[in-house]
Amino acid sequence: MSLLFRIKQSSRELLIFVAASLVLGVAFSIMDATFNNFLHERFALSGFRRSFLEFPRELPGFLVVFVSAALWFLCSRRLGVLTMILSAAGAALIGFASSSYWVMVGWLFIYSLGQHLYMPIASTIGMELAREGQDGRRLGQLNAIRNFATIIGSFLVFLGFRFFGFTFQHTFATAAALLIVAALLLFLMKPEAVVEKRGFLQLHREYSLFYILGSISGARRQLFLTFAPWVLVSVLKQPTQIMATLFTIGGVIGILFQPLLGWSIDKLGERTVLASEAVILIFVCFGYGFAKFIFPENTAFLVVCACFLVDQMIFSVSMARATYMKKIALQPDHIQPALTAAVTIDHIFSISAALLGGLVWNAYGFQYVFLFGAGIAVINFFVALRVKLPQKATG
Repeated sequence: MSLLFRIKQSSRELLIFVAASLVLGVAFSIMDATFNNFLHERFALSGFRRSFLEFPRELPGFLVVFVSAALWFLCSRRLGVLTMILSAAGAALIGFASSSYWVMVGWLFIYSLGQHLYMPIASTIGMELAREGQDGRRLGQLNAIRNFATIIGSFLVFLGFRFFGFTFQHTFATAAALLIVAALLLFLMKPEAVVEKRGFLQLHREYSLFYILGSISGARRQLFLTFAPWVLVSVLKQPTQIMATLFTIGGVIGILFQPLLGWSIDKLGERTVLASEAVILIFVCFGYGFAKFIFPENTAFLVVCACFLVDQMIFSVSMARATYMKKIALQPDHIQPALTAAVTIDHIFSISAALLGGLVWNAYGFQYVFLFGAGIAVINFFVALRVKLPQKATG
């Protein structure tokens, strides 16, 4: 009854956005669950070609601020519609028009551009639809919905390939269709007023701490996405299904954890949550880097799995950076441009961290990559302690 009551009390805009978030989450999950197998079976990629794909896949993250600046005349909800259309087109073209590897790279760029453009929009719209003082709670709820969508998408892929004879074209077509549905849902939302000059290409001195937090987030993000899985796969020699299982377990935990994290941001404040993340990450990095040398093999495996799940959960502390930006914004129309700039800054440092981490791994060993990560976490801790909110935001 409580859930039904909340649904009835929710605004039309929020219900539409929740539906759109669920649908697009399922679509992205379907793509993520099948894309690597598609590459392997369709193109039999060498190591170099597979690693090269991360450049066109991540380049849109760097370009987000420039593309958003060119599209300043679109409000966030209409820009969201465009992002879904771009991703839908990219998904369909990957599945049906990848006549060669290099052609597929072009379609992947389009798909990824839509994905990356949507990242700051999701936080912007989510906070627009939050009650006063409950921005973290709202973002946590929306992240929990996306976690649920990830599980649904992965399960649909499993059912399709196991029982219904799906091909990759089936899954890419399904993902594209769902992204179009998400675009239609976002289009049904009432568009907000467009500010004539958004200043996407302007960096404000008043937000320098927010930008620094974004740069640290980029380096931390790459440790999780690139090097943490490689510890399990290449160091501990775990099979592919272990990774799938961990992501599924993390998704289930996230459904409960995300709203709790959002509540913590609202009640305890951004500084406490960001500093706590940094402390936890120090221990996680030591677990990744040294469990193999401290514990027996089976215990080391369990320790690294636990670190992976904790890492996956605290990855969503990015919500605290978004709510912090909203509270320090000098003007409401600064929020989306600043969040967009943070995506670009994030990707500059994530690409740099990936290159440096790879060199360190090859030259000295994987454990030193995570010593580097622990150093980043220490820096993150002291930067987080500098987070202060204006008097009007603290009440």
